[in-house]
Amino acid sequence: MPTFDYNFTVPAPLTEVAAFHSDTRALKLLTPPPTIVRIHSVEPLAEGSVSKFTLWVGPIPLRWTAVHRNVSQRGFTDVQAEGPAARWEHTHTFTPIGPDQTRIDEHIDYQHRSGWRGLLTRVLFARANLSFMFAYRAWVTRRRLRGTGRAR
Repeated sequence: MPTFDYNFTVPAPLTEVAAFHSDTRALKLLTPPPTIVRIHSVEPLAEGSVSKFTLWVGPIPLRWTAVHRNVSQRGFTDVQAEGPAARWEHTHTFTPIGPDQTRIDEHIDYQHRSGWRGLLTRVLFARANLSFMFAYRAWVTRRRLRGTGRAR
């Protein structure tokens, strides 16, 4: 089963990093163009909370339902309940490395569907595309938490 790991530091305390990721607007903020996110419903981040959304990659809609698990101030896991991959489990871990600095570790375990149904995710979730997506997320997170420290 493929995995993907990415980490970066943010010039903000753990509490602000956790608050930013708990914000129901975070998914839209963290999705790089040209992908467009349409939120159908988002429950506040908590154990068992559900987010339903569609990612539009050009003319292709990827409908997704994510369930949140292991939710704490130190991170959480998104588990795809319905979506384009056969399996997708994304763990966000927040570790304070100083009073005003936090390390974010992103770990994804995923599996493509077999045959032609897995072709799209093999392209979209290729290592180069995931690297771009998480570099964009790191940039946005740092930018939003710099200075005042809270997403606006």
